[in-house]
Amino acid sequence: MRAARLIRMVLLLQSRPAMTAAELAHELQVSERTVTRDAQALSEAGIPVYSERGRAGGYRLVGGYRTGLTGLARDEAEALFLSGLPSALREMGLADAASAARLKVSAALLPSLRDASAGAARRFHLDAPGWYQEPVTPELLPAVAEAVWDDRTMRAHYRRAGRDTEVERELAPYGLVLKAGVWYLCARAEEDFRVYRIDRFTAVTVSDTRFVRDDSFDLPAFWDARAAQFARSLLRAEVTLRLSEAGVRRLPHAVDRVAARNALEGAGAPGADGWVTVTLPVESLDVAFGQLLALGPELEVLEPATLRGRFAAAAEALHSLYVRP
Repeated sequence: MRAARLIRMVLLLQSRPAMTAAELAHELQVSERTVTRDAQALSEAGIPVYSERGRAGGYRLVGGYRTGLTGLARDEAEALFLSGLPSALREMGLADAASAARLKVSAALLPSLRDASAGAARRFHLDAPGWYQEPVTPELLPAVAEAVWDDRTMRAHYRRAGRDTEVERELAPYGLVLKAGVWYLCARAEEDFRVYRIDRFTAVTVSDTRFVRDDSFDLPAFWDARAAQFARSLLRAEVTLRLSEAGVRRLPHAVDRVAARNALEGAGAPGADGWVTVTLPVESLDVAFGQLLALGPELEVLEPATLRGRFAAAAEALHSLYVRP
């Protein structure tokens, strides 16, 4: 533990002209007294670390000193590719590996390029979770991530959606996906590839056995195909609508975008009033009522009659609410 901290301290000082004890303590998550002891230990080991007092003081390396400890370990190299996802790295337990990798890369760069990572961080940040929801990190995510990174098989207890019973599965974990703040595992179970929500795992045991990864497996392509299949499976009902020009523009923002696009592409020419008639697949009539009500007077429901009746009742209730004295 201390050896890793001392290496980080050297890399930090190599990547910057000077750092105060407070800055080093913050980066290394130790006390300033520990920083002082570590600097002394490095000096005794032959690393030319020295300190300067005063307002512009701090710890420095003797000019020109370069360490040879900049080779990336495998976990650091892999984590480096995820360095734009700080929250995801923390949740998977890879924050330390990514931090060490960034330090090694920074230390290996020319002095004129060492601020490149900071410049990128100031200009780009990915916030994966959606609005109006508090993301919750699954308790078993670090264990699942460990299995994914090491290609180790895992035995998992999984609670299926809408059921109280659990199933036990022997899985070859191929990849992790973070979708709108929810973590998913893409894994091979027997001979099939499946998708599991990690927050539905109730127990995970990572084995010492490594599985042979199928190099033809394409995680982004697999996820896109399964996500599209899942979205289609939800659309079990159909409604017929008339839409104004404003309604046409707003429909993709109220319902499934793919379903809206397909419905609009299959619509006929606008009528004399400029309104368009479309047939839209929806998850259910209850879901459609909540989604389509947002379009207000820019939409008229034609079929089915039960949904049209609900819109008529809602319109009557709104009318009575707003025209009363």
